[in-house]
Amino acid sequence: MGMWVISHSQNNPSIMILEDLAASESGVTHDSLWANIITNHDFSEGLSFWHTNCCQGYVITGEPDVFQGVKPNSGKCYAVISNRMQCWQGLEQDITDKVSPHSTYSVTAYVRVSGPISEHDNVQATLRLEYSDGKTSYLFVGRSLVSNDIWEKLEGSFSLEIIPKRVVFYLEGPSPGVDLLVDSVLVTSFSLNKCKGTHMMPATSEDECIIQNPRFEDALNHWSGRGCKILLNNSISDANRNIAPLNGKAFASAVERRESWNGIQQDITSRVKRKVKYEVVFNVSREPASDQEWMKLHGKFLLSNVASKVIVFLEGPPPGVDILVDSLVIKEAGKLHLSHPPFMSVGSGSPLLYPPIARDSLGLHGQLSGRYIRVTNRTQTWMGPAQTITDKLKMHITYQVSAWVRIGYRQSGSQNINVALDVDGQWINGGQAEVHDERWHEIMGSFRLEKQPSKVNIHVQGPSAGVDLMIAGLQIRKRDVVLKLSGANVCNVAGASIKVTQRHNSFPFGSSLCLTDLENDDLADFFVKNFNWAVFGNELKWYWTESQKGKFNYNDADELIRFCNKHGKQMRGHCIFWEVEGSVQPWVQSLNRNELMEAVQNRLTGLLSRYKGKFRHYDVNNEMLHGSFFKDRLGNDIHSYMFKTAHQLDPSATLFVNDYNVEDGCDGKSSPRDLQEQGAPVGGIGLQGHISNPIGHVICAALDKLAILGLPIWFTELDVSAVNEHVRADDLEVVLREAFAHSSVEGIVLWGFWELLMFRDNAHLIDAEGRINEAGKRYLALMKEWLTQAEGYIDQQGEFRFRGFHGAYTLEISGSKSLSKTFIVEKGDHPLQVQISI
Repeated sequence: MGMWVISHSQNNPSIMILEDLAASESGVTHDSLWANIITNHDFSEGLSFWHTNCCQGYVITGEPDVFQGVKPNSGKCYAVISNRMQCWQGLEQDITDKVSPHSTYSVTAYVRVSGPISEHDNVQATLRLEYSDGKTSYLFVGRSLVSNDIWEKLEGSFSLEIIPKRVVFYLEGPSPGVDLLVDSVLVTSFSLNKCKGTHMMPATSEDECIIQNPRFEDALNHWSGRGCKILLNNSISDANRNIAPLNGKAFASAVERRESWNGIQQDITSRVKRKVKYEVVFNVSREPASDQEWMKLHGKFLLSNVASKVIVFLEGPPPGVDILVDSLVIKEAGKLHLSHPPFMSVGSGSPLLYPPIARDSLGLHGQLSGRYIRVTNRTQTWMGPAQTITDKLKMHITYQVSAWVRIGYRQSGSQNINVALDVDGQWINGGQAEVHDERWHEIMGSFRLEKQPSKVNIHVQGPSAGVDLMIAGLQIRKRDVVLKLSGANVCNVAGASIKVTQRHNSFPFGSSLCLTDLENDDLADFFVKNFNWAVFGNELKWYWTESQKGKFNYNDADELIRFCNKHGKQMRGHCIFWEVEGSVQPWVQSLNRNELMEAVQNRLTGLLSRYKGKFRHYDVNNEMLHGSFFKDRLGNDIHSYMFKTAHQLDPSATLFVNDYNVEDGCDGKSSPRDLQEQGAPVGGIGLQGHISNPIGHVICAALDKLAILGLPIWFTELDVSAVNEHVRADDLEVVLREAFAHSSVEGIVLWGFWELLMFRDNAHLIDAEGRINEAGKRYLALMKEWLTQAEGYIDQQGEFRFRGFHGAYTLEISGSKSLSKTFIVEKGDHPLQVQISI
C-alpha cells in the first residue's frame, strides 16, 4: 500500500492523523512480501553492481577445468576474489536505497575458499554503515567456517533502527592470500512489490483497503475538503517543473488552504475496527518539489475505544501551500514471523575451581559459583554467547583467555570450541579447545591489541551443537519458613500430608499507566492481573497538571488513583519536578529567579498536600544527571531544598532520585551522596532502565556499586528494546533475573507493555491487537517461576519447614479432617515462624 503527498509551492512534509472521539496512536511499518534486495545476486551479469575491496575479482561460468575443477553450487556461475592481502578484502554491494528502518533482513550466501587455510578460517557477512558526520561503523551479520572442498551455506540476519548515509553489504574473512569464492547472495526482507514503471506500489487488493477510491480512479468520490477545496488533476505544470501522477491517470490536490489543518479527508467510521492495528505508507516531496522527488513515509495506528466517528485526513504545510495526493491505502497490519534465535539458560554443575591456567598465572584460588550458561537451538557454528568488552581493554597489553567449556551432548568425532574477538570488524583468535566428550575442558589462549579499537566483542563459538559457558552466580529472594501448628487437634495431624501454595508474590512488579490506556479494557485487565504497582506516565508531571500558570488539571491523576485504589495497586509519584529544560513548560521557563522560587514552593505545597499519603514514592526531581534547569537558576542547594520540603509535606512517602544510563555502570555521577551530605532525605535510587543489549554482570556490577549507599534500588521505567521478539524476551529475562536476584533491588516497574503505547519501539510485551508475544510470555513465565510451591509431611512436633518467596500463601492439610489456611511471608533475614491454629 502507499500514499504519496507533495507540497506544490513549499516543502513542509504533510502528516496523516486520525480525528476521533477515542484515542489513537501513530507509528511505522508497511505491507510486504519477501524479495531479494541484492542486484545480480547469482553473478549472471558478471560483476555488475559488485565491487572488490582493493583486490581482484572475476566470474567463472561453470566449466570444471577453468578454476581448479570447482563447479558452481547453483549450476550457473560464481565469483572468485583473488590477490587478497588483508582478511577484510572481499566483495561488496551498496544497498542504501534498498533497506528500510525496522525491517528484518535474512542473509544467505554460498561460499568456499581456495588456498592454504587453517581449520578455523571463516567467511563473514558484514554491513559497513557510513554516516553524514563522517563516522563509520560495522555491523556483524553472519559467519560460516569454510573449506577448499565444498560450498558452505552462510546465514545471518540484521535490522537497522535508522538508515545512515550509506549502507554497504560485503563478504570478507578468509586469511590473506586465500581466494574467496561466492556462488550466490540473497538478502531477503518483507518489502513492497514493484508495479507500473519504476515506482513502488503495494501488493494489496482494494477489498483489503479501508479507504474508498484510494487512487482517485473514481474522480473525487468519497473524498472531501477539510476547510478548503479539493481538485482532481491530470498534471500540474509551471516554469520549473511538471508534476504528473505517480500511478494511474490523476491525483488530488487540496487548494486555497488558509490554515495548516486544512486538507483532504475521508470518513472511515464504518470500515475501521476497534483494537486492530492498521498500517499506512505515504510519500512527501523534497525541496525542490518535482515528479522525481518523492519521500516515502509510513505509519500505523490502533483505536482502543469505541468511536462514534473516525476521519482520516492530511494536513501540515503552511497556509497557501497546496497538498497533492497520488493515492492512499490503509489496511490491517501484516504479521511478521520471526525465526527462533539461539536460547540461553543458566544451569548448575560446572567446576567450582578456576581453570588451571587462571589459577597458576593469576593466582585465583577462590571458588566459582558452579553455574554456567547453556546455549541451545544453535543452527550455525558461530552461534553462542557474546559480550562487549571495549572499555576493559588497553593497547600493547597481552591478555590471557581462560574458561571452562563443554559440549551439551555427545557428537561423532571431536568438536572445536573457539573464543574469537571482533575488533572493529576484524577477527582475532583468542583461544580454542578440542572437545570429544561431555566432560568440562579448559579453553585457553591470548591476544594483544596494537591500536585503540572503537568496539571489541568477544564470542564463544565453534561446535555443531550447544555450548556451555561458566557465568557468575545468582542470588534468590527466599526466606526459610517454619509452620508451627497448634491447637487441640495438633496431635492428630502428625504425618499428614501438607501442600503450601503461594498465591501472590509481594515483590513489587509494576507498570506505567496513562489515563487513555484504560480505554483499552484488555490492557486494563492484563495490568490488574499481572502487576501490583503503578506509576503514571504523564498525569502527575508538572507540565500536565499546570500547563498554563494557575490553571490546574488534577482530574486525570485523580481518575487513575481511583482505578488503582479500586484494584489494590500501590502507586509511585512521577514526578514532582523535571530537571531537563526541554521538559519544563514555557511559562515556567519565562520566570525570573524570585518568581521561579515561588512557583517551586507552590508546586510542592499544592501537589503533596493534595495527595498526602496516597503515593508510596515520589521521584522528586527527574533526571538530575542530565539536566540543570532549576540548579542553574536557583543555585546548588535547590535539589536538597526540594527533598527536604517534600518530606515535610508528606513524611510517609519515600523520596527517590531517578535517572537513566545508570544501570550500565558507566556514569560516575550516578550517586546521591552529595544530596545526602546536604541533609536531603533521599530514601531510594531509581534506575529508569531503558536498556538495549543487556549484559548481566555489567548490570550486577552497577547495582553492587550503588548498593554501598544502603538505599533501596528500584528499576522505575524498565523497557528492553529488540526488533526480534525472541531476542527481546532473552534480554528482558537477563535484566529481570539480575534485578530480582540482587538484594538491594526492592522493586521493578516496566515503562509500559502494550504496542503503540510505549516510550520506545520494539519493547512491547503485547502486540497492538492483544497477542502476548515472546517477551510477554517470558515475563509471565518468570512471574510463575517466582511463586513457591512446597509439599511434604508434618513432623512429630507439628511443624513443616520450607523455603519460599515473600508473599501470600495458602496451606492445605489432608487427613481425617482436611483444612485450609492462609498466611503471609514477609521480608526478613531470619527464619520466619508462622503459628497456625487448627
